[in-house]
Amino acid sequence: MKFMQPMVLFQQALKNNRLERGRFLGLDVGVKYVGLAISDPHNKIASPLSVLVRKKTKINLMAKDFSVLISEFSLAGFIVGYPFDSQGSRSVEAVPVKLFMEELRNTGKFEGLPYTYWDERFTSKCVEAFLRPLNLQHALSKAIVDKFAAVGILQGYLDYVNRNLKETG
Repeated sequence: MKFMQPMVLFQQALKNNRLERGRFLGLDVGVKYVGLAISDPHNKIASPLSVLVRKKTKINLMAKDFSVLISEFSLAGFIVGYPFDSQGSRSVEAVPVKLFMEELRNTGKFEGLPYTYWDERFTSKCVEAFLRPLNLQHALSKAIVDKFAAVGILQGYLDYVNRNLKETG
């Protein structure tokens, strides 16, 4: 795995023709769960995919799950939600995200697969606000929040890169 700046990741995928068949996987990395979202084949729209249980001792199992997704969706890269504070600086909540990506990278199973970080400010809060009137059970609500926070992260990234492609192309 290698880190790339957001626009560079997308341009590199275009250059390598990965986008002809590849999609992006959005990750909302939490302490207990990782919400997943997948882009459509044209990398315009993000949709919820699933939630993985996150346990430090199970990073190899998670890596196996990611390997299946990489193969199934011909992934071009990971878009990882990154918590910033209200001033746009790195927040203390960013440490577990960085550690998770380091653990995933250390499995050695994703050589060459690029990833980037994307601002996840307020994604969970927005989803929680939409769900509040539904009065869902906590476990169900949490799973929905994690999945749709990943959608918000990935959709924000897709909107950004597609808008920049139009402006520069």
